[in-house]
Amino acid sequence: MTTLPAPAALPPSQRLHLILLGVADVTASVRFYQALGWQQAASSNAGFAKFDLGGYALCLLSRAAFAADALSPTASGNGFAGMALVYLARTPDEVAQVLARAVAAGGTLVKPATRTDWGVAGYFKDPDGHLFEVDYEDGWVLDSDHRLHVDGIQS
Repeated sequence: MTTLPAPAALPPSQRLHLILLGVADVTASVRFYQALGWQQAASSNAGFAKFDLGGYALCLLSRAAFAADALSPTASGNGFAGMALVYLARTPDEVAQVLARAVAAGGTLVKPATRTDWGVAGYFKDPDGHLFEVDYEDGWVLDSDHRLHVDGIQS
């Protein structure tokens, strides 16, 4: 592997394009996300699966390949990662429905749909232990295509 020289400092644009998850078995993880109702992108392959999330992508590859690419000495890890992926539900009732679908697909319920000070939220883990929150709050503004408007004003 050749390390390239550092170019002049240039700030990246303020956006993320991919969510990359290291998984034990790409094929099994694809089945889980398909059971949630998500469609795998046609440009996926056996070692790298992609799901179009409307302008960005959830990508799955083996933990071993991910660790090797990132020059990590080990592909294993455990404990609380301090990170979760969040799905914003359209209604309070949708929180429990999405959690139930995740469990039916092979995920693990971490916290059932629970009323909070700001709305309704719960958590599940996918088969590889990646934490997802399913959340409904009145303050988040979503357009008709279910895209988030971060600084939108709730009317």
